[in-house]
Amino acid sequence: MKNNAQKAARLSVAPMMDWTDRHCRYLHRLLSNQALLYTEMVTAPALVRGGALHLLAHSDAEHPVALQLGGSDPVELAQAARLGAEAGYDEINLNCGCPSDRVQSGAFGAVLMTNPGLVAQCVAAMGEVVDVDVTVKCRIGVDEQDPEQVLPGFLDQIRSTGCRRVTIHARKAWLQGLSPKENRDIPPLDYDLVHRMKAEFPDLHISINGGIASLSEARLHLDRGLDGVMIGRAAYHQPSDILASADRDIFGTGEAQDPIDIVRQMLPYIDRHISQGGRLHEITRHMLGLFAGRPGARHWRRVLSEGAHKTGAGPELVEQALMRVAPITA
Repeated sequence: MKNNAQKAARLSVAPMMDWTDRHCRYLHRLLSNQALLYTEMVTAPALVRGGALHLLAHSDAEHPVALQLGGSDPVELAQAARLGAEAGYDEINLNCGCPSDRVQSGAFGAVLMTNPGLVAQCVAAMGEVVDVDVTVKCRIGVDEQDPEQVLPGFLDQIRSTGCRRVTIHARKAWLQGLSPKENRDIPPLDYDLVHRMKAEFPDLHISINGGIASLSEARLHLDRGLDGVMIGRAAYHQPSDILASADRDIFGTGEAQDPIDIVRQMLPYIDRHISQGGRLHEITRHMLGLFAGRPGARHWRRVLSEGAHKTGAGPELVEQALMRVAPITA
């Protein structure tokens, strides 16, 4: 499956804590057959020490799908990677970009940018025990580091382990002075640096991440020579704008999807989830942005936001919300 993951990485949806859970990924897969999907970050200690294997749950329909791991202990990450591969994931990704305090206190995430040698040990250990691709997601640097100086060395270290795919969030992470939310917006973007890294490391498959909010922007980066584009918040908040035509516009296959049809395809999934004891809002919270910018979008969001938490809410509420959404016209 790893070749499928590499091909799919031409466009991917970023791992996002509290957002890209299995219900979100199921929805996104209906919108795009081709894009690579990522889990939320799962910590290696949770899997290895905590035995939280339920965090690996996913549907066969999600493939190609990648597991993102957080950690800094090579032995523990190797064990977690093996568990992920055994669970069927098509790629194992190491988080070297998350700037949260919780992640820093565990000595992983973006703070790993300061220790490329340790990152190389982690990647090598993971790669030795799995047959799928082991990849890295990183920033261009942290705090007072000079990205022009540190990023080439960081990439060279992970390349030396045999890692051939990396996603670069084109911002620094300021671990001192900025919150995780501020780190998503305030540090300036340096897209040109990422493009220079592709020129310097032509054998690496490099995807770019950070601030990209449309398929037209994604195509600009691909046309300039990058191998892939990863989109985060725009893909979550306006999933139809990013994913419904991604197969056609980015991968050159298939037709654009109508989100009304996608909602109808979600109904059996919702029914199964509720019959197994789940709640409607656990799924519909990811569907609120499906009709962003279309007539009826406000009604759609209001009906679901107000009703999906209520006891007994089910697919009929989704159908009610859909009643006033305007169909796409040619």
